[in-house]
Amino acid sequence: MHKVKAGLIGCGNISAAYLRNKHTFDAMEIVACADLDAERARLKAEEFGIRAATVDELLNDPEIELIINLTIPKAHAEVNLQALEAGKHVYVEKPFAVTREEAKRVLDTAARLGLRVGSAPDTFLGGGIQTAIKLIRDGWIGTPVAASAFMIGRGHEHWHPAPEFYYEAGGGPMFDMGPYYLTALVAMLGPVVRVTGSAKASYPTRTILSEPQRGKVIPVEVPTHVTGVLDFANGAAATVIMSFDAFGGTSLPRIEVYGSQGTLVVPDPNTFGGPVLIRRAGEKEFSPVPLTHGYTENLRGLGPADMAAAIRSGRPHRANGELAYHVLEAMHGFHDASAQGVHYRMTSTCESPQPMAMGLIKGELDA
Repeated sequence: MHKVKAGLIGCGNISAAYLRNKHTFDAMEIVACADLDAERARLKAEEFGIRAATVDELLNDPEIELIINLTIPKAHAEVNLQALEAGKHVYVEKPFAVTREEAKRVLDTAARLGLRVGSAPDTFLGGGIQTAIKLIRDGWIGTPVAASAFMIGRGHEHWHPAPEFYYEAGGGPMFDMGPYYLTALVAMLGPVVRVTGSAKASYPTRTILSEPQRGKVIPVEVPTHVTGVLDFANGAAATVIMSFDAFGGTSLPRIEVYGSQGTLVVPDPNTFGGPVLIRRAGEKEFSPVPLTHGYTENLRGLGPADMAAAIRSGRPHRANGELAYHVLEAMHGFHDASAQGVHYRMTSTCESPQPMAMGLIKGELDA
């Protein structure tokens, strides 16, 4: 298979995780990077042995078929649209966009131009969650009845070098970490039909405790603690807590799925591996389940690589725009339900992505 050549836009904190895997996949290689800060792009290119370019140079390079958009959330939609209008497929970091209207324009533009659009997270393609999907589909816990998902932390100002955007529109725990949890839930349980929630900002400002901006006070513009419920089309209901307002506990699971014949403990959806635990009816203890799928290392870039393989073969790609839009709408649904005191009824739907093929070795993707 002739590799799809990709260009990366946005050389911030997350870019290293993608660039470490620039030559890992049979279907894709990252050959260049760009940033509004030319020096930052130059340093990243030098570190990872690729070429630096301007954004315009990447968008006008006929060799590059796919743009990986790692800009800050409020720039996601604008850069996606620029890439599509330049004739490139585009894969964007989460969240898919800040607003539903922006996201819809991206989907409509991709459809009009016959191009593909995809979005992080791609961790649900890893061996841990793929094993959980297989167990659910094979009936190991019976009919899914409910699920729970929890992410509780103290906020990115404690460690991130530039945490301001996490407290602006498109940020907060739901839009930063929610995509990992909601995408995993939709991949396992299918689309959501109704959302309710309670959302608040517990503190009006945050003080940066990390370098190089230690001591800077930043305003909080988004909810930083969200509690809610997702109702799925298959009848299951999930309880969700996403918070930047508390020190994390030790006893809450990242994700659990409760079925008529057992309970499944799903690994951290911000990782690719395990462990996966199961307790079936009649059993007193949880038991570990050997992972059925590969890709258990930190392989950011698996999503766009799967997209590249799909471009070559014509099959659907898994971390696709319809899934990302559905998750984005559900995340807004929590905020809307809280602000309006109502249940939010979803207007979009999607299909759960096809499971990854079993037996894939590192770098290999199914056609």
